[in-house]
Amino acid sequence: MNLQKLFQLQKELNDRILTEHNLDNFSISPKRILALQVELGELANETRCFKYWSTKEPSSKEVILEEFVDCLHFILTIGLDKDFCDIDVETIDSEYSLTDQFLNLYIDLNDLVITSSKDHYVTLFEDFLSLGHTLGFTTQDIEEAYLEKNKKNHLRQDKGY
Repeated sequence: MNLQKLFQLQKELNDRILTEHNLDNFSISPKRILALQVELGELANETRCFKYWSTKEPSSKEVILEEFVDCLHFILTIGLDKDFCDIDVETIDSEYSLTDQFLNLYIDLNDLVITSSKDHYVTLFEDFLSLGHTLGFTTQDIEEAYLEKNKKNHLRQDKGY
């Protein structure tokens, strides 16, 4: 996965949104953290991994991948906000259930909020990619879906989303 390319594309989208909506990074930084928390919840909801009371199947792989990439947009944005873009990450196979992986991501994000460090950010990113691997996505799947969603997000801005 070409992280530098993804960071650059995300920076361009973020800069566009900041300019067109007359915003500044400082005032919306907490909103970006909350947005990631919400997007993680939406992703978990599509996997249905925590819905022990239901027998309904998870959403399609395409829907889950789109939700995954929505999270990725905010993870990249948080890295840009904190100037943690020069990172190397690896995907590690997880032995944990999907539910445990989601809970761990919330802990990772909380750790990053409490103690903003590059190590905490890398842990968040790696655990997120590991979740993607558990969901059956390759790095190529993720990158291609990110590129498509990034284009869609620019089109949304064109239309006043």
